[in-house]
Amino acid sequence: MRRFAEIDETGLVLRVIVAHSLEWCSDSLGGVWVETFKDGTRYNHAGIGFTYDEERDAFIPPKPFESWVLDEGTCLWVAPVALPDDADTVAYEWDEEAGDWVAVPEEPADE
Repeated sequence: MRRFAEIDETGLVLRVIVAHSLEWCSDSLGGVWVETFKDGTRYNHAGIGFTYDEERDAFIPPKPFESWVLDEGTCLWVAPVALPDDADTVAYEWDEEAGDWVAVPEEPADE
């Protein structure tokens, strides 16, 4: 079985299903369908709310923040500022207003 994404006229992914063929999707369900792969054949596996970009042959996730930019090599959104070097030991979240990563305060341990 293969996976297919139904897209609207803007390329927005409406649903993703498992089916035998692209022809079955089109004939039985109508609409416009694109096959999506989990093995990296295309950029990113389709998800509801993603956008299919026909020129890049890529499913692009929703943009998480206005300031983030599309990495053309992965078709994923990246922050305009790299994560701090200690991100493997400190939790960070993006602060759009500040335009930077801010450390997430640790929760006190239960006693």
